[in-house]
Amino acid sequence: MVDVLANKRAATRFRILVEIADRQPAVSQGEIADAVGVTSQAVSEYIRELVEDGYVEKEGRSRYRVTKEGVDWLFQAASDVRRYTDHVTEDVLGGVQEDAAIADEPIESGARVTLSMSDGLLHARPGDHGGATGRATGAADAGDVVGVTGFEGVIEFEPGQVHVRSVPPVRSGTLSDVSAIEDALADADLVLATGVEAVAVLRAAAHEPATYFAAGEVAAEAAGRGLDVLVVATTDAVGRVTDALRDADVSYEVE
Repeated sequence: MVDVLANKRAATRFRILVEIADRQPAVSQGEIADAVGVTSQAVSEYIRELVEDGYVEKEGRSRYRVTKEGVDWLFQAASDVRRYTDHVTEDVLGGVQEDAAIADEPIESGARVTLSMSDGLLHARPGDHGGATGRATGAADAGDVVGVTGFEGVIEFEPGQVHVRSVPPVRSGTLSDVSAIEDALADADLVLATGVEAVAVLRAAAHEPATYFAAGEVAAEAAGRGLDVLVVATTDAVGRVTDALRDADVSYEVE
């Protein structure tokens, strides 16, 4: 256990020093007491100890400043807390987290499984011979859903690409090129639309979009799971789509 989490007093000392660093040089002991959840008298005692230890220096009435030694201690303590948090989230919680996968073959409860990504979904097959593995929490037949926990390794797959195809709005009086949309459809794992004109063009090409709501966000999620996505969008809506893709750091091209 890191020092600042060893007991309540150590944790309170850490929090009060953080509050002083955040508020310096004009420090209200009452405000710190409210923030930390102790009495003003307790804050006064902690500050006195911090001054004695050389972590805080007093500059006048209700004026304090964290010293270089205090800053160094805060950095060290914060690093210890961060390492402990990483241990909890990655080693402890990561080991007990359970996720769902499609069983490619019959799987016995408790068996080690190898994980892969296919059609944007997590798949599992018996055996411990892949880049990413886990343990089945129950039995499953081929095609059924199986729970998996105890994840190790990294699932190997290539992120997908997003192709944004713009079509003119109805007010422009320009007809959309249905044949160009048909060519783009052949390379897409998932097809989305934004705007009535985009839906109409896809239907003219005998293709119903998977959705015409939040296409940028859906495309980003799908590409992150390895799918190549075609988004057909009216010219006015292209910006909303690309904004969502940029926010998700997803590769895309606009045509």
